[in-house]
Amino acid sequence: MKSFPASRFIPVATSAIVASLLATMGCSSPQSAAALPGLKLDPSRTTVSGLSSGAYMATQAHMAFSDHIAGVALLAGGPYGCAQGSLEVALSRCMNPAADTLPDVDGLAESARRKAASGAIAPLSGLAGDRVLVMHGSLDTTVGAAVSAAGASLYRALGGAVVEEDFEREMAHTFPTLAAGGACKTSESPYLGQCGFDAAGAILQALYPGDAAAAEAATGELRRFDQKAYLPEGKDAMLADTGYVYVPKACAAGETCGLHIALHGCQQNADAVGEAFVRDAGYNRWADARRLVVLYPQSRASYAPLNPKACWDWWGYSGTDYDTRQGVQLRWLANAAAALGAPLE
Repeated sequence: MKSFPASRFIPVATSAIVASLLATMGCSSPQSAAALPGLKLDPSRTTVSGLSSGAYMATQAHMAFSDHIAGVALLAGGPYGCAQGSLEVALSRCMNPAADTLPDVDGLAESARRKAASGAIAPLSGLAGDRVLVMHGSLDTTVGAAVSAAGASLYRALGGAVVEEDFEREMAHTFPTLAAGGACKTSESPYLGQCGFDAAGAILQALYPGDAAAAEAATGELRRFDQKAYLPEGKDAMLADTGYVYVPKACAAGETCGLHIALHGCQQNADAVGEAFVRDAGYNRWADARRLVVLYPQSRASYAPLNPKACWDWWGYSGTDYDTRQGVQLRWLANAAAALGAPLE
């Protein structure tokens, strides 16, 4: 996604001064976020999707917990393990590489088999019957189509999953919507594109087959929650303090629901775009129709470790085990899902 100049990032010290000035002027900070609600969830109906770095994180979550996650949708992402723990490899091979430096699907498949055998990720038998949607816009110049195709090829090489591809739509490196966001053919904040295509609806239809008409408007509640409460052993997961969860009225009333985890892309976190993604991507009105709670985790930008665009960790900035069950962001995700009522391990 498009780079922001360093001047666009506000240092922590400056943020503290701003907060102090607001308090002095009688302006209050947002109310503290609450804990996640414990709900009645069907653990067999847990799925995950993501855009860009969120797509890479989504496939990491799926591979780590495929014995509990039933499907994944990857929009403008690539294959599991692509970066091999290296930012240099991530930038040279896993975004928009030359033809002679494309991801090595056979090598990545063998690596995934070794990780599964060691217990670092779920047994590959967990992929059986899982639904996988790989989507890529024909105007995307940030992540190459061949990289996304490698993601689909890897799932086929590992076996078991039902893989669907959607590569023909004229859209840039953005999350396509019916009418929210900016132009479909450009990649710019908030990275929602008015493409006349409801990607969230297509994703949830692929992952939860069956007839269900979306509500005209979301009628549930979008809640803020304290992400710090789910840190594994208190370790820093490089996340924002506050995340979001959408709870349909039926789920709040005690009906059995599923869980969908929606992962934003780089520079699409709430600190950068406000609530644009969590409100306007299109998931929420479909969640009402399909009885799905939608978890919207939020990453954070940092310079140490180097992650100024608030990307999810798909190259190793949070540790060498970032794409395994021991990765701090994946362990945080497991804690959050369990708190909602859908354990991943």
